[in-house]
Amino acid sequence: MVNGSQVLRLRRPEPESPKRTKPPPARHTGILQDQLRRSLTARRPWNPDFSTAVRILLLIRVAGAMYSNIQDCDEVFNFWEPLHLLEHGYGFQTWEVTPTFAIRSWAYVLLHLPLARLGAVFASGKRPAFFAVRIGLAVISTLCEAKLCRTVATKVNEHVGRYLFFMLLFNTGMWIATAAFLPSSFVMYATTLAFTYALEPSSIKNIRRTLQVTLLFAAGTIIGWPFGLALSLPFVFEELFLFGGDTVTSANRKQWIVTRWKHIFSAGLVSLLIFVPVVAIDSVAYGRWTLVPWNIVRYNIFGGAERGPDLYGTSPWHFYIINLLLNFNVLVVLALVSLPSLLVTYFVDNRRLGGQKTNSCGSSPFTILTLRLLPFYLWVGILTLQPHKEERFMFPVYPLLCFNAAVTLYLIRGWMETAYISITKSPYRASRSTIFGAATLVVVVTSGLVSLSRVLALYHYYHAPLAVYSHFEEFELPRLLNVTGLLPPLPRDIDQRDWPNIDLTPVKEFELRLCLGKEWHRFPGHYLVPNGVDVNFVKSDFAGLLPAHFERSLSGSWWDRRGPKRTPVGLNDLNQEVHEFYVPVETCDYLVDLDFPRHPASSFHEPRYAADEMVWERVICLPFLDAAHSSLLTRTLWAPGSWWQSANEFGDYCLLRNKGNVSEKERGVAMRLRSGS
Repeated sequence: MVNGSQVLRLRRPEPESPKRTKPPPARHTGILQDQLRRSLTARRPWNPDFSTAVRILLLIRVAGAMYSNIQDCDEVFNFWEPLHLLEHGYGFQTWEVTPTFAIRSWAYVLLHLPLARLGAVFASGKRPAFFAVRIGLAVISTLCEAKLCRTVATKVNEHVGRYLFFMLLFNTGMWIATAAFLPSSFVMYATTLAFTYALEPSSIKNIRRTLQVTLLFAAGTIIGWPFGLALSLPFVFEELFLFGGDTVTSANRKQWIVTRWKHIFSAGLVSLLIFVPVVAIDSVAYGRWTLVPWNIVRYNIFGGAERGPDLYGTSPWHFYIINLLLNFNVLVVLALVSLPSLLVTYFVDNRRLGGQKTNSCGSSPFTILTLRLLPFYLWVGILTLQPHKEERFMFPVYPLLCFNAAVTLYLIRGWMETAYISITKSPYRASRSTIFGAATLVVVVTSGLVSLSRVLALYHYYHAPLAVYSHFEEFELPRLLNVTGLLPPLPRDIDQRDWPNIDLTPVKEFELRLCLGKEWHRFPGHYLVPNGVDVNFVKSDFAGLLPAHFERSLSGSWWDRRGPKRTPVGLNDLNQEVHEFYVPVETCDYLVDLDFPRHPASSFHEPRYAADEMVWERVICLPFLDAAHSSLLTRTLWAPGSWWQSANEFGDYCLLRNKGNVSEKERGVAMRLRSGS
């Protein structure tokens, strides 16, 4: 080789190594097994993966967080108002959040404070914090639901997982419950995740499953609502008494019992550690040693004849059936017949229950699936027996209702396949038929369309309260600032809808008072009323107990707030009215009221304020359904077209301005500005 020369050598191309492809997940390994198209090359039923499920569900859940109504005043006064106190130092206080009674957990409320603070980072004002909390809850629910759908598809059946996904996606109940700031919604999240992990059969080799499920049920019970513990009973029974996925012989049976019981009790003891931060936070907030879960149980079960939830109304036994039909329509019927349907399948289509090998020492798929369907029945049965009933009490089992309905729909499809094969004597023709998929598609689509109509009905008929308070903040208060000179005049050619984000801090100069009469129970909370506006109650025909005001504490951290440590004079657990909580209506600058012009009604304490044009000026009035004078069908569902709406009657949900009071305050502020004071 010559010095300084370079040599280029070519190598033969090496054969490429075959790419490793991930094998497709195994089929027919769940509790329920398809009997048609069982070959490995057969097309699988479509199921979204976790990422796709999250993205699709999130679209619906965030829309629900933005546009769903607040269905229950308990959500506002017992949770939104305490959260507002922690962040802003004032709000309404019910007897439930006083140290005397302490049946609401500040630990649960405190969990939502980071979400509220996050909303304030992206935009000014309190409204973004309100929606940040609701969107945060929607995201949590989305993740739990997506996890449940994927687990059901792998552990139960792919068809069941697909039905469950669309049932969760399109129903009114989940639209309402997922973004609700309520302990029952928190129990729903915890129960959904717990049920997801519990779909794996119990086994002494899988102590992780035991710990995960126990911790989740305990979190829902301790942080959220103690009665949610009832949903864990089938799981506990399975852990203690069923073989599940274990192979047990007479020789190792005693050791198996000891191990199983030791696992469940060890997990239970670990779960009790959740009490430590909860009790610590509640005790610091209330300023005294407090065990909120016990207080809730004591009040609701051992309150005595003069106390207890029945003071706030009782309902007939069929209340929940009617309410569930409104929110889930045909899915309720499917859910309620899930156990009978499973029994029918056991006799007419037993091969479908072949997800696990059944022997004399193991638990059959029939037994395992029965336990999975049981929590929904247990919850509905317990709550139906209680005289005091509320829609939110049913939130924890909404996903389980959809699961039971999905299982029933799949079992009915199995009966159809069995009958088709029996008639045609041809499994091949059955595998090629589209009748089974079409039948289930009709059920799912019909249920979804009815739910969509119900959601639109709730929005169009009952969304006026949220819209009225939005108008008050976005248009009426800026108008006040504008006419007095506290806000520079905006160009005349700019539309009100295009107004820029306005700092409403100068509103405090007016010392405005916003009053609530008979519409107190639809108040959406101080988060939707700017700082500087005083909200109070005026006397109406309602003769029960209304909330007081927390003692103001505008500085310090949450543990320094004085409000939770004080019980305002008059607050009681007997629902007895306190007249000191009212203000004279003459002192109100604004009033929110509902009027039905076509069917006017008035009383001494509830005059028709909206019709008194001498005193009150209508700032904005929006339609609100007069359910008593509307058709049952058209008030339940919504459809476009005047032909449908002609059967409904509407009232006026109004924000009223006291002409004399507001004009006087406008002049006073303008004069102070001109004088430079």
